[in-house]
Amino acid sequence: MNKETSPLGDQLPLSPAVFHILLALADEERHGYGIMQEVERRTDGTVQLGPGTLYGAIKRLLTNGLIAEVDERPDPELNDERRRYYRLTEFGVGVLSAEAARLDEMVRQARAKQLLPRPSTNLVWQGL
Repeated sequence: MNKETSPLGDQLPLSPAVFHILLALADEERHGYGIMQEVERRTDGTVQLGPGTLYGAIKRLLTNGLIAEVDERPDPELNDERRRYYRLTEFGVGVLSAEAARLDEMVRQARAKQLLPRPSTNLVWQGL
């Protein structure tokens, strides 16, 4: 069966590393080192992907059709031609969205058991 057309649920749950990699690619194409930097920046350094973890995951994500290698490169003067850039596929966006929804439901259940505080509903908007 072609992974590009397989059900989204077959890919779930995602490992934390894979979730962070896909999330790093959600807003723009990035090369491997750029993915590592984005994950570290977004998590305030609490998640640091090592090269083995990153490139092993990238290989599986390519095989499963969640990401694709980008043929076009940024301005050659600003880019090292050895870098490989990656982007989310449509299937990858679907899997990432399904995983985010799955995690959201888990958090909802934890809140229902009073294990997490409920988000504030008393927000006051000023200046709008």
